[in-house]
Amino acid sequence: MGVVSLPRLTTFYTMKEALKFYKDFPKEGIVFVDIIPFLQDKEIFTRLIGEIGNLLTAPNIAAPEARGFLFSAPLMISKPEVQSIIPIRKSGKLPYNEGDLCDVEIEKEYGSDHLFYRLSDIAAAHCEGDEIHISILDDLLATGGTAEGIARSMMEQKILRDGKPVKVVIDEFIFLVELDFLHGKERLEQIAPVKSIIHL
Repeated sequence: MGVVSLPRLTTFYTMKEALKFYKDFPKEGIVFVDIIPFLQDKEIFTRLIGEIGNLLTAPNIAAPEARGFLFSAPLMISKPEVQSIIPIRKSGKLPYNEGDLCDVEIEKEYGSDHLFYRLSDIAAAHCEGDEIHISILDDLLATGGTAEGIARSMMEQKILRDGKPVKVVIDEFIFLVELDFLHGKERLEQIAPVKSIIHL
């Protein structure tokens, strides 16, 4: 009996249809949107990175862990304009010197949390005049609490570069998936434009 060759999922599925959903995770009443299928199909992943690149205008990306890392790192190769990634991490993940670590308290749809970034990572980013332009890239826009907390914290920082003060400018927020019914976009657009690839 011969081997049956099955067609690739991308023949039939759009990016939206590739998503998976899990009820009551991480707590009851929450429907978790799983973007891991994007990493299980090379064609979908390649197309997705291309679409993110088309939306991106800043030379620096702030990427919350862990899924923000997965989709920002390839842009360092595929989009020459991208110069730097600023990692946003959970507690205990970033080594730091005294005075370098910034703590961001964020409100998520299922509770509060803390994320951290280093001032030295921002200072090392590409600078234009006296401004460091950053795009915030994450997997999912729900209420917008995480992205807003990161953006407002970064814009408040006093960054020194070669002994001179520079300011952080948030150019845009980019998301793989936006949950339109939670209206997180309205919250974030008070800071910068919101660009989402998939709307649910």
